[in-house]
Amino acid sequence: MTMMLDKEAKDDLIGRGYSRRQLGQVAALLGAGVAASSMLSGAALAQQQAGRGIKGAVRIGANECWTGPFPAGVEAIAKAGSFGNWYDPDDYRGELVQTVASVEGIPESHVMVWPGSGGPLVSSVAAFCSPTKGLVTADPTFESAWRTADYMKAPIAKAPQAIGKGHDVKAMLAANPNAGLYYVCTPNNPTGTVTPLADIKWLLDNKPADSMLLVDEAYLHFSESPSAASLVAGRKDIIVMRTFSKLFGMAGIRLGLTFADPDVQKRLMLFGPTAGGLSITAMACGKAVYTEADLIKARRNEMIANREETIAWLTKKGIEVQPGSEANMFMVNWKKPAKDMQAALVAAPEKVQIGRSWPIWPNVSRVTVGSAEDMAKFCAAVDKVYKA
Repeated sequence: MTMMLDKEAKDDLIGRGYSRRQLGQVAALLGAGVAASSMLSGAALAQQQAGRGIKGAVRIGANECWTGPFPAGVEAIAKAGSFGNWYDPDDYRGELVQTVASVEGIPESHVMVWPGSGGPLVSSVAAFCSPTKGLVTADPTFESAWRTADYMKAPIAKAPQAIGKGHDVKAMLAANPNAGLYYVCTPNNPTGTVTPLADIKWLLDNKPADSMLLVDEAYLHFSESPSAASLVAGRKDIIVMRTFSKLFGMAGIRLGLTFADPDVQKRLMLFGPTAGGLSITAMACGKAVYTEADLIKARRNEMIANREETIAWLTKKGIEVQPGSEANMFMVNWKKPAKDMQAALVAAPEKVQIGRSWPIWPNVSRVTVGSAEDMAKFCAAVDKVYKA
């Protein structure tokens, strides 16, 4: 599927150094999404395949939540489903935006709704990077921005992240002092570590005035760290991104958010789908769950208990776990090729599917925190297959 770029988007891309021949390639990327298999490199496609659920397996490999939406969300889906013959019968989008803005304490004009968080991440790279204005990230981090920048022939700079720490924002700025987009994922995927709000503010205040800072807070609800949404007011050089796919248990329902100045949102939408493509069931569910503060806290605490119990077991067994995670994942250093342990755990009687490794740390696997039962099966499988 190829997205039709309007004249403003085409002129913008040409003004940033793209040829008319490249416009079609960019349109194809935006229409199909960066996950389209025909556009992925061999390594990226392998990662995508590894993240798919295996039937009958303990699925702790893709950072999904071990359970679905809160009961109020499921009830809202059922109710909205009966009005599925209408595109938006009762302003579901407007009510969701109003709810989010109220909870976050930001203007409704600064909230944009998306079908998941993958779209705005791709759109951010398309909107603010170019053959001369590159992307800067930590390493390791979520790879979607890398794939998009690589496809669009934008320079990519990666600042290694210290074990147990958040992003080194000063190293990120030094890696490319004239980038188009600086990407901060906090809590970070795959490490779960948090970049302090003070560090994010430092990067915001010291980066080039014409560049954009994208703060990906997909896992924020698993942590009690403050949001960067407080930095959005009065600025046109920061985007904060959220998703309902993680703590809210809505990965298959597809709902995401961006917080930014309206002019920034408008620029993103030049290179992204409109909110009209959203399901009313997704928006109804999102509105219903976003205010469930007590249930959010309870689910966070359940995850933390499962995570810490598992880490304690691994540590007692003499297996190194990287410190500092505040999300529903942690990094295990097997001190041998991580892909071999991944294969061995799937082949174990418990059939456990863990996450992948990143090139910077080939012996380290990302493990998603699942239910108490999931993590007990993980420990049992490790006990059978791991040899120091």
